[in-house]
Amino acid sequence: MWWRGLIALLFLASGAIAWALHTHRIAVPERFNPWATLDVAAEPNWLTRYRLNRLSKDSNLCQQVLATTDFQYSPIEDNSTGEACGFFNAVRISRTSADVGANFALTCRSAVSLAMWERHVLQPAAQRFYGVALAKIEHFGSYSCRNVYGRPNATRSRHATAEAFDVAGFVLADGERIRIVNDWSGEHAPFLRAVRDGACRFFDGVLSPDYNEAHRDHFHLDRGSYRMCR
Repeated sequence: MWWRGLIALLFLASGAIAWALHTHRIAVPERFNPWATLDVAAEPNWLTRYRLNRLSKDSNLCQQVLATTDFQYSPIEDNSTGEACGFFNAVRISRTSADVGANFALTCRSAVSLAMWERHVLQPAAQRFYGVALAKIEHFGSYSCRNVYGRPNATRSRHATAEAFDVAGFVLADGERIRIVNDWSGEHAPFLRAVRDGACRFFDGVLSPDYNEAHRDHFHLDRGSYRMCR
């Protein structure tokens, strides 16, 4: 039937356009080119999540992108540390644009998400709400070879593969300390909710005190196989 020919023609045309874009035979601004490498400094748009997901499938590309950030880090050798536990394409971070206290391990893709969140959400929110820069991220760490909530019959936590990071609070450049456990419902609530919501743009799982009692004192941020923002 005629519509089958039309579908085939449209399929061929879309394939030709995709090939032309991918091989740069059609000039498209990088901002709108889905095959352009993620630019951490560029303003995020509707292609950002697609570009973040590309990093999950290309370890070398992910390392390339991470190297453009202002993070201080060292690579971690791939290693299995237990059943469904260990590191793959991970780094140990000693500083972001802010102090982080104790260093922590994250997969490359999670580290890039952290860099995006810090640059496009955390630092702008600190300036918008308080007029100063963010000086420190306080945290409860990242890697831990354990199940969800430590339950013996639960599935492995994203922490078991260094895909998750638990944020406890922040310190501003003027010395003011903001703790999730104390300030979720207080005067700092608008700031904390803004940075929680902003994290959902770059991470897959974002859990806060709104989710359950287990998260009353921190944000759980992870790259994983599901999307949740609570």
